[in-house]
Amino acid sequence: MSAHPVNSRAVLAVLAAASILTGCASTRFDPATGLYAEPVGGAPATANATPLTPALTCLADTAAGRGLLAPRLAVGEIADLTGKLDLETGRRVSQGASLFAVTAIGRAGVPLVERTDQSVAEIERTYAAAQVLSDAPAQAGDVPGPLRPTHAGQVAGSRFYLVGGITELNYNIESSGGDIRVGAIDPEDPKTGIGGSRFVMNVAVDLRLVDSISQEVVAIAAYQKQIVGREIRAGVFDIFGGTAIDLSGGRSALEPLQLGVRALIERGVYDVAVDLYGLSDSSCLPATQTVDTTGGYRRLRDLPHSALVSPPMTLAVATAEAPDLRAESTIAPAEASPRPGTILTAPFAGPAAMSPAPLPAPAGEIPARPRIDPRTWRLTRSGAG
Repeated sequence: MSAHPVNSRAVLAVLAAASILTGCASTRFDPATGLYAEPVGGAPATANATPLTPALTCLADTAAGRGLLAPRLAVGEIADLTGKLDLETGRRVSQGASLFAVTAIGRAGVPLVERTDQSVAEIERTYAAAQVLSDAPAQAGDVPGPLRPTHAGQVAGSRFYLVGGITELNYNIESSGGDIRVGAIDPEDPKTGIGGSRFVMNVAVDLRLVDSISQEVVAIAAYQKQIVGREIRAGVFDIFGGTAIDLSGGRSALEPLQLGVRALIERGVYDVAVDLYGLSDSSCLPATQTVDTTGGYRRLRDLPHSALVSPPMTLAVATAEAPDLRAESTIAPAEASPRPGTILTAPFAGPAAMSPAPLPAPAGEIPARPRIDPRTWRLTRSGAG
């Protein structure tokens, strides 16, 4: 029985494959780093902006330059209502649209109060009411007090709140593509091919601005954005001396769907902020973002005009020495009842209102509180208003 000659190239290929498999199966880690493998990548963290983000920050700067102040907003639930679910990858669109809106409102410079996550606030209010919460970090837990006081009206309220949902996700609105292959009839002659494809989908949101006091819907917004994807591929096939070679490559790109949702939220927030500031003459929105937006935003009733920023007010604080004037409070004089939907500059005191007279303010002013600018994250100190 004669032995077949051994092909040296085949032996080398087997040895190379064995070496690769040995490296893949290794379970040894680097003692210096404690890692089996170094992570790839290393791109820096960058701002997550959309084409509408500069318009929001421009609006905030314009309002600040004119001394305009918008009423406080809150953000409710902006849910995924598309119903699109993949058994392997989960929901097709972002579940964090409410957070997109919070960021957009902050970028627009509109005052914002937290209503989405109240867990920490509720716990701290419970602890403060039980007189076990201290604001002296160096002494907390070791020395009794100073306790955090609780006052009536200490939580800032919202004048309007934004809610809505992601309501549409439509696949393959349009698709197109083509392939071309060229080669001689002879099997050993090279063959080449090139092809490409393109498809378009869209996503839409519906938002509404609600009066926090009357629960009246005062404005609505509905916007859609198309998302595009494309792919290009090319290849060469040839036979050299009995060896077949098939070389192919390509490139594909898909516009980020979730970034498109963020852009839609920012578009709606921009309209709301313009209305609340009264900056309809602003040129912050680029021309490319104003195409076919008729009916995208509609105001259902007149909103309060933006107020000029006034000096912070000094709050009245009850002290042990302050006289109790509640016994001397009288019934407020009768006032004409306002028409429904009227924006009140002060709480309405009806004929049956029996509000106690305000207590006098102490001699000293309330110390300035630290505040964080939501656009720059810089800490500033301002009055307690």
